[in-house]
Amino acid sequence: MQLVYNSDNFVVVAFEVTPRQDGTTQTRGGYEIVDKLARTEIFIEGDLAQTFQQGVQALVDQGPTEEDIDAFIGRFTGLSHQPVTMH
Repeated sequence: MQLVYNSDNFVVVAFEVTPRQDGTTQTRGGYEIVDKLARTEIFIEGDLAQTFQQGVQALVDQGPTEEDIDAFIGRFTGLSHQPVTMH
């Protein structure tokens, strides 16, 4: 688990697929995106996570502002319906 982005609006945490000692790999890896203002979160994996990663890399290559990154992340949070709750 690695914190990859934190702004006033969003937090993005990457969960990487890592090999196990028996030679197999974990089946889940992806990104958790928390919308701080809407208080919702989403976990994306598979093709959607790959699309997210490629989009972020393309932004990084352009030297984005925080607003650019937040706007890109905001396109994914429209899928989010899971409320964030404190335990």
